[in-house]
Amino acid sequence: MEQEFDYVIVGCGAAGSLLAARLTEDRDTTVCVLEAGPRDRNPFIHIPAGFVKTLKDPSVTWQFRTTPTERTSGRPIATVQGRTLGGSSSINGMIYNRGQPHDLDSWAQRGNRGWGYADCLPYYCRTERRLGFGEPDKRGREQGIPVTDMDWINPLSEAFIQACVAAGIPRNPDYNSGDQAGVGYFQRAILNGKRVSAYRAFLHGALTRHNLDLRTEARACAILLEGKRATGVAYQRQRGGAVTEVRARREVILCGGTANTARLLQVSGIGPAALLQSLGVPLRHELPGVGENFRDHYASRVVWRAKPGVTTLNELAKGLRLGGQIMRWGLGQPSILATAPSHVYVFWKSFEGLDQPDLQCVFTPGSYKEGQVYVLDDYPGVTAGAWQHRPESSGHVRARSPDVFEDPELQPNYLKDENDRRVHLGGIRLIRGLLGRPEMTPFLETESLPGLDVQRDDELLDFAYRNGSTTYHLIGTAKMGPADDPMAVVDDRLRVHGLESLRVVDASVMPSMTSANTYATTLMIAEKASDMIRGRALEPAAA
Repeated sequence: MEQEFDYVIVGCGAAGSLLAARLTEDRDTTVCVLEAGPRDRNPFIHIPAGFVKTLKDPSVTWQFRTTPTERTSGRPIATVQGRTLGGSSSINGMIYNRGQPHDLDSWAQRGNRGWGYADCLPYYCRTERRLGFGEPDKRGREQGIPVTDMDWINPLSEAFIQACVAAGIPRNPDYNSGDQAGVGYFQRAILNGKRVSAYRAFLHGALTRHNLDLRTEARACAILLEGKRATGVAYQRQRGGAVTEVRARREVILCGGTANTARLLQVSGIGPAALLQSLGVPLRHELPGVGENFRDHYASRVVWRAKPGVTTLNELAKGLRLGGQIMRWGLGQPSILATAPSHVYVFWKSFEGLDQPDLQCVFTPGSYKEGQVYVLDDYPGVTAGAWQHRPESSGHVRARSPDVFEDPELQPNYLKDENDRRVHLGGIRLIRGLLGRPEMTPFLETESLPGLDVQRDDELLDFAYRNGSTTYHLIGTAKMGPADDPMAVVDDRLRVHGLESLRVVDASVMPSMTSANTYATTLMIAEKASDMIRGRALEPAAA
């Protein structure tokens, strides 16, 4: 195999798939993509409801777990990430959610030039093919991820939306327009009943290009450095196996995701000196911020038992009814197999008086057994969840050894910040109030989790500590910021500070959390990076 290319990209997830597709549009540019996982041949990847299978399947996922704290009641929390072509876009909830303009404007205000909302809006548009309502100057229509509307509607979802509207939360026709506040159905990356991952949307059709070399089952184990210049990547196909090196004439680009990018930098000798010394890794370039600033959304979910005779996902996913849903899916008709795990969104405020929503809430006409991952209850039920948009609690990702086959330590420090706890309580109280409204009374019987006997703040926080979980939105471990920020890892062109020919293009560069699921913004970052690398630029959107 050829072992020298213009660019070597580590990771074929959302960012890597898009970036490789864009760079290889230039026929004279050669690109090698290294993906640690297998090809996306697992059939459950392509069935939207198949996420309940793939999330537990180590053959296509990184089965990461967080370090327990008192605010998770001593529990490690499974923080699964995708490890296959498409990365987490092949196993995630398929939600397309950009967030609020303020998120990106705050990045620019931190000294990251060109990262304001107006600068980034054209790149959001370029990554999507919106099939549904949306303002022409704010939504993309021509290429990218197909973004469709919910086509399987349950009466419980309609009742929940009516409850929100009656409570003063407006129905929002397009939460991705720049005005997020309100309630409605999620937009998702599903087309003709099938998941469309970033790999399928961007890179799959480019595999015939002579200038693209895609290697699966290739786990990057070191960034190759000559002095302060990155010259390539070493990888292994199995633990203890032979090491293969691929060289980069122009750049090495890390797209491995928030956990893997931090770990690869660290085991390559790039990161905090004290950590590398403890690992026995020779220091090649000190960057204290590598692996720090780690954040994730932490969600709590409230469950209500539905009245006998009410039909929820719990009944439709079993026995003969499931057979009927499979048949509908096979015929291209709306079916529970072609839905995202969350059906209805609520972007709202934890307390009156706020200018913008600080909460994301979700509703699903189904419920899961307590303490079990996506195992449906034996009785009809519904679930609503809530999490804080922009958590202040942060932690770290740290390699545990120089061996990249050993999982890193993930410590997001959920709910450590006092304000995070205050907002989280506001979210729980909001969804409890919505589920208990008169509009839901014809359908619901009683609250089963946490239960109506749990009312005080300390009781609700204890419930959140014992039952809360990740939303799989990992960011921040290679933070973007100017050179005078001691914890910044990359500059505003995503180049690693102090090194040449090394760039990071994934969710790890986000300096703060967006008011959203991270998928859409990760695609935007990759699209913008492709123009930076190719020496192009789009004009900012009109105000």
